[in-house]
Amino acid sequence: MYSILSQFSSFVSKPFFNIAYGLESWPIAFALILGLIGALAPCQLTGNISAVTLYGNRSFQKKIAWKDVFYFTIGKIVAFSLLGVLVWLLGREIEQNLTLYFPWLRKIMGPLLIIVGVFMLGFIKLQGTINLFRGSKEYKHENPLGSFMLGFSFSLAFCPTMFILFFVTLMPVVLSSSYGFILPPIFAIGTAIPLLIVILIIWYLGGSGAIMKKSRSFGIVIQRVAGIMMILLGIFDTITYWSL
Repeated sequence: MYSILSQFSSFVSKPFFNIAYGLESWPIAFALILGLIGALAPCQLTGNISAVTLYGNRSFQKKIAWKDVFYFTIGKIVAFSLLGVLVWLLGREIEQNLTLYFPWLRKIMGPLLIIVGVFMLGFIKLQGTINLFRGSKEYKHENPLGSFMLGFSFSLAFCPTMFILFFVTLMPVVLSSSYGFILPPIFAIGTAIPLLIVILIIWYLGGSGAIMKKSRSFGIVIQRVAGIMMILLGIFDTITYWSL
């Protein structure tokens, strides 16, 4: 399964690779395009599809999930910025040590997606401010911390492609540029571009709360379908990366 994902990722990202290498003299644009390529990396595909499913569903049911998408993106920015700072402070030794942990961090994503899907189906309910989803009920609370942690954890889902993009391709530019400290955050924003495009399309087409306005019961069905999709993505992800 991983080889199929890799072939698909390579095919889709090849044009962006060509654009990126043509922009090496423009570090900010270079970092942004590399981030977009990272969004298409095998280890990021299921996470990005899951984010689109989660926040797209929320936008259709209630309102455009700008706040959730914002904190999700902030989580990505913090994750990649911390990695950049670690490399800058500790040098290449930290890169070698991190490679020992990334495979395990990547394996966590599949079970995490399954848990989120179960929340969306309403089988697990938590009270108070950490409430993520309320089963068949309308979303009553936005959860910035949950969105932040999803963005943060998804960003740590590294694979060889992502490792090369960030550590081998981007970090030398970061270390050689006078304003290299802003490049990891720009890279993070690039990885969030597919999600931002989908949410912008929903907003532009006036899809905010469309399902809830037309039918609450239909909105519940869509939420459950989204939950099932999250679980299936989680199972697929777990099978793919736990078998490596």
